[in-house]
Amino acid sequence: MGQGRRKSTRTGPSIADVAKLAGVSAQTVSRISTGAQKVSPATREKVLAAMAELGYVPNRAAQALRSGKFGVLGVLTQQIERTGEALTTGGVVAAALAADYTIALVQTQEPQSDSGKYLVRRLSEQSIDGLIIVQAGTSTDTELSLPPDLPVAVADSGLLHRYPSVNADQCVGMQQAMEHLIGLGHQQIAHVSGPKNSQSALLRQNEWEKALKAKGLPLNPVYQGDWSAHSGYQAGKQIIQQPHITAVMCANDEIAFGVMRAIYEAGLRVPEDISVIGFDGIELGEFVPVPLTTVHQDFAAAGRAMVELVIKQIENGIITDEYEKLIPTKLIIRESTALVRPRK
Repeated sequence: MGQGRRKSTRTGPSIADVAKLAGVSAQTVSRISTGAQKVSPATREKVLAAMAELGYVPNRAAQALRSGKFGVLGVLTQQIERTGEALTTGGVVAAALAADYTIALVQTQEPQSDSGKYLVRRLSEQSIDGLIIVQAGTSTDTELSLPPDLPVAVADSGLLHRYPSVNADQCVGMQQAMEHLIGLGHQQIAHVSGPKNSQSALLRQNEWEKALKAKGLPLNPVYQGDWSAHSGYQAGKQIIQQPHITAVMCANDEIAFGVMRAIYEAGLRVPEDISVIGFDGIELGEFVPVPLTTVHQDFAAAGRAMVELVIKQIENGIITDEYEKLIPTKLIIRESTALVRPRK
C-alpha cells in the first residue's frame, strides 16, 4: 500500500500569495513586512492591502532569526501609577509604536532587591532589542547586572553616568522656582520632598537647599513626602503649625495639592497667607480653585527621546561615552504664589 499524500503544514496565506495578489515580487513583500523604508508608497499600499485582504501575518520569529532583531523594546519602571512615570512611559509607548516596535514592561519598586534583580534579569534575557529605564531609584549598574551589549537609555536614576540618559533640566527648573519665591520676598520657605529612593526628589531637595544657602536664608526642616497628595496633606498639617513659614516649595504638583488642602482646612489662604509652588506642570494644576504655580516638564518628550536613543544604538552600536540629553523645563506662574505677607 502506497504512502498517503503528505498534508501541508501551512495554515494561512504565504508571501507568494500576497505577492501574486499585489502584483509584486515575493522579495518586495518580504522587505515591506520587515519594515524596509526604500519602497514606494504606492507599492507599500498595494502590498499592505493584499496582506489585509488575505489575512497574512508576518512570521516575526523567522524575521528575527534573519535580521537579529525582535522589534521589541524592554521598559523598566518602579511604580507606573505615579503620574510622572505614567506620562513618561506613555511617551515611550507612543514613540516605540511609531517606530514599529512593541513594548515588554517590567515594574519593580526596588530594582536592587533580590526579587527586583530577578525581574530585571528576566527582562534583559527576553527577546528585546534594547532597554529603556524610566525609573530605577538609586540602583547601580552593578546591582542590575545588565548585559554589556544591550542598548540602554535611562532617565532619573543612579545610572545617569553609566548609560546614555534623557532628563528634564530639573536643576534649572528648581532654580527658577526658588528665584521666583525669593523674588517675592519669601525668606522662610519650607520644602516637601519626594521619596528618598528617587533621584529626582534628591536633586530637587538639593537645589532648594542650595538656593537658600546662596541667599543666606534659613533652612527649615524638610518634610518627607512620597509624590502623593496625601503625603503633601500630612506635611501641610505640620507646616501650618509653623507661623514663620510663608511659602512651600513642593517636590511635585500632587504634593502641592495636598499642602493646599491642609492650608484651607486650617482657615488660611493661598497665596495670601502661604504661597505654594509645585513641580511637573500636570494639567490639573491649571484647574484647581487656586491655579498652581509650577515648573513644567515635558514627560512625553523625554519618553520619545529615550526611544530615539535606544534605536540609535540598535542601528549604530552602543554609546560608550557619557551622554546626557536635557529636556528644557519652564516656570509657569499662576495664582498660588504672591508677595510675602506676615501671617496673621
